[in-house]
Amino acid sequence: MKAQRGRFGPLVGSIDEGTSSTRFLVFAAKTAEVLTYHQVSIPHITPKEGWVEQDPEVILHSVIETINVTCDNLIKLDISPEDIVATGITNQRETTVVWDSVTGKPLYNALVWLDMRTASTVDKILQNGKRNKNFLKNVCGLPVSTYFSALKIRWLIDNVKRVRQAIAENRCLFGTIDTWLIWNLTGGVNGGLHLTDVTNASRTMLMNIDTLRWDPQLCKIFDIPMSILPEIRSSSEIYGYISESVLKGVPISGCLGDQQAALVGQMCFHQGQAKSTYGTGCFLLYNTGTAIVQSNHGLITTVGYQLGKDAPPIYALEGSIAIAGVAMQWLRDNLGVINNVTESMDIAQSVGEVGSVYFVPAFSGLYAPYWRKDARSVICGLTEETMPGHIVRGALESVAFQVRDILEAMALDCGYPLQKLLVDGGMTANNFLMQIQADYCGIPVVRPLMAETTSLGAAMAAGNAKGVEVWDLDNVQPVPSDIFIPSISEDQRDIKYSRWKMAIARSLDWVEGRDDENTGLPSISKFEDECDEDESAKFHTLPASLFIIGSFALLALAKTISKSSLV
Repeated sequence: MKAQRGRFGPLVGSIDEGTSSTRFLVFAAKTAEVLTYHQVSIPHITPKEGWVEQDPEVILHSVIETINVTCDNLIKLDISPEDIVATGITNQRETTVVWDSVTGKPLYNALVWLDMRTASTVDKILQNGKRNKNFLKNVCGLPVSTYFSALKIRWLIDNVKRVRQAIAENRCLFGTIDTWLIWNLTGGVNGGLHLTDVTNASRTMLMNIDTLRWDPQLCKIFDIPMSILPEIRSSSEIYGYISESVLKGVPISGCLGDQQAALVGQMCFHQGQAKSTYGTGCFLLYNTGTAIVQSNHGLITTVGYQLGKDAPPIYALEGSIAIAGVAMQWLRDNLGVINNVTESMDIAQSVGEVGSVYFVPAFSGLYAPYWRKDARSVICGLTEETMPGHIVRGALESVAFQVRDILEAMALDCGYPLQKLLVDGGMTANNFLMQIQADYCGIPVVRPLMAETTSLGAAMAAGNAKGVEVWDLDNVQPVPSDIFIPSISEDQRDIKYSRWKMAIARSLDWVEGRDDENTGLPSISKFEDECDEDESAKFHTLPASLFIIGSFALLALAKTISKSSLV
């Protein structure tokens, strides 16, 4: 006999589309318990150095697949998918998609947030140094950087003929990943809704951080037509209804950029609370309440959330770190010094602190608080005793040091240091990383036992929306947590941090002004014939993996020669 439906009460789905994977999770609104989920990896397309793309259609299909498999899982658990009363979306931010409103097809691959091809676009906007990189911060909260969507849109317009044609014929639509998904899930070419929320819009450099509207002057500076931009809505309201799949008719009622979703999922609802999410990159958000705080120390101002059309927007200071988990993947895929990311903890602990190595992973330049696109990765402190484990340890330590960089800047901007750091994300499963994070920052690190805080935040926003109202945000119970306490002295942490700053100094000024703009170098993708052509552009680079492997070979050779000379 089938168990009675609804024993978990109303359920809320959460689409979590990240840089590396897509997931669909189902939460019980009464308890915040994850009942089931499904995950699909998303491949990156890297045509050349600094370029990172993804196929928007692969992303869309992965979302549909995860929804279908998760709902099948529910049925196997004797839970009806009809108990899902709402769905939220959280997504990788800044990643830029342009598509044809008539055919529904992408006009080019999505340019991922850490893509660096727009370096020369930055130079042009800054008039080759005549403008300060912060000259728009008072309007949009952001420095001019390759990181943000406006630069990516400008590159697509300048370099992809079919994008220019679609704009001229008024059939080009732009969106971050949330917009692409909402448009398709609510009908696509058959009446799909073209909209985004305030948190994602705040990452484009085109939204006025005060009015929460697209700013005509910003659009003029980047020469982007406002006709391609989506409507901006709050983070928690019924936007529309899913038009196909087993969830047909279920409202989409929550939308937050992934880091803002984690802020909500960590229940940082009060001014002065902060969280740090460790994933592909690492992002620390500090709730500043309804006050728009402009940083003087390299942080950015962003919208934290707006939980309802009539609710006030809550702002945050953010420190964005480009490379965190990516460094582990690089050690595995490029250098082969680890077989699995989960090995990193044991390998790092096996070498101890003897022969300390400092690794600055500036593959995409340095983000906050430095904002140096000329920076490149360096490894300092190599000796003949250096082992692969030291590189692994240095990569993990680099994450902890970069977070300290952000905390130092936040203390200067806000006037007082944090007393504890709330953490979440995949890398927080690494106990070694969490302990050195506490050691190097000198404050307790609090890790929730329920790791899905980003997905939870999107579900909370969806369940809280007017017309859904199954999630009471005023009576959310805190989740159990682990706490990591600092275990080294202040002198020890300051010595290590001073050496980290020396390594940072050595990573700067590696790249002079390079003109990637209008080179027309084709993407190795289905759009490879759509770029403007210019065969004169050539790039000659030595991959970092070959450099480091060669360095190890030279060290081994030197050690052998040294030993033989003593015989």
